[in-house]
Amino acid sequence: MRISGARSPRFHGVAQGDKSLDLNARSLDTAPVPSPMIDNVLRIGLVGVLVYACARIVLPFAFILMWSAILAVMLYPLHLRLATRLGDRGSALLIGLIGVAVILGPLVITITSLATSIYSLISNVESQNVGLPPPPLWLDGTPLVGRKLTEIWTLVATNLPAALTQYGHLMSKPLAWLASFAGGLAIAELSLVLSFAIAAVLVIYGKGAIEFARRFLERVTGSRERAVQLVALTAATIRGVALGVIGVALIQSVLLGIGFFAIGLQAAGPLTLIALLLGIMQVPLILLTLPVVGYVFATEATQPALIFLVWNVIVGLSDNILRPLMLGRGVEVPMPVILMGVIGGMIVDGLVGLFVGPVLLAVSYVLLLEWLRQRPADGRNPDENPNDEPAS
Repeated sequence: MRISGARSPRFHGVAQGDKSLDLNARSLDTAPVPSPMIDNVLRIGLVGVLVYACARIVLPFAFILMWSAILAVMLYPLHLRLATRLGDRGSALLIGLIGVAVILGPLVITITSLATSIYSLISNVESQNVGLPPPPLWLDGTPLVGRKLTEIWTLVATNLPAALTQYGHLMSKPLAWLASFAGGLAIAELSLVLSFAIAAVLVIYGKGAIEFARRFLERVTGSRERAVQLVALTAATIRGVALGVIGVALIQSVLLGIGFFAIGLQAAGPLTLIALLLGIMQVPLILLTLPVVGYVFATEATQPALIFLVWNVIVGLSDNILRPLMLGRGVEVPMPVILMGVIGGMIVDGLVGLFVGPVLLAVSYVLLLEWLRQRPADGRNPDENPNDEPAS
């Protein structure tokens, strides 16, 4: 049989199919590979969007959460002791209840008194019911401003409506700020109560939080030993500042406030808050108590005034006992760092920032010093002068 030179259609179709398969395989082999840079940009962009979205949600509660974390670190050793008898939940509940009752109770009374004093001052000014004694004689002799201040004081003491008409525009902004500040005190009270409740919950998960902080710092520093050291240093700094500075100031201000309220001072709330501020800034409280004691001797009977004086002396001397007990376990932090933390914290977040600011700056300062003490990669001591020749 003779076979024709022309290919059978069936074999021709198979050959065409093989050729198409070869072309597809080549096209797959030569397909463009995604760029690693584009993948990295997409990953970083997605992480950035996620961080931004989470930050917007958490930002309104940032200072409350920071203060809660500070309280949890400060109270965690006490929780470990109580947990052996009461369990984790019982210990956390007891710490929360005692914290609210013992610490926040007097603070709420002080803040309420302060807000009442501010609102009373604003209402008296608005109703023109403010009475001032005549200006002291020495004020007129003060250089530069003495005469002008004497004129304003005399006008306010003798003719308040005329004084408000002449100088009322200067008082509008300060009075508005005082009203806003007094309104914010109620929110600050709720924030402090909430922070103690959150801290009581956080201490239950203390072990997990310590492990998370260690693993995070290990990822940042690349060293497990270094991470453990930084976690311990941060905890010691928080406890040292929170107990040795804020704790001592809070105890002394509460004791002074008890004396102010007992003697019947109308400005007991503001004076207690000023004592707290001075204590946190580590300013001697005698600068506040000495004028107050003089006022009490001038307005009260001798026996109550003497008892008030003795009470203030005892509170002032308690600093020598409380500070070594509570600060001895912490880390020394310069007073300017604490002062900037107090002022900046109050400006940013009011009463809660008053407590968070100094602790946050103190931790940052200590960690910065620890980073500066690290040995560089070349093994040279950071205190050495690089130009010094090694001794032969």
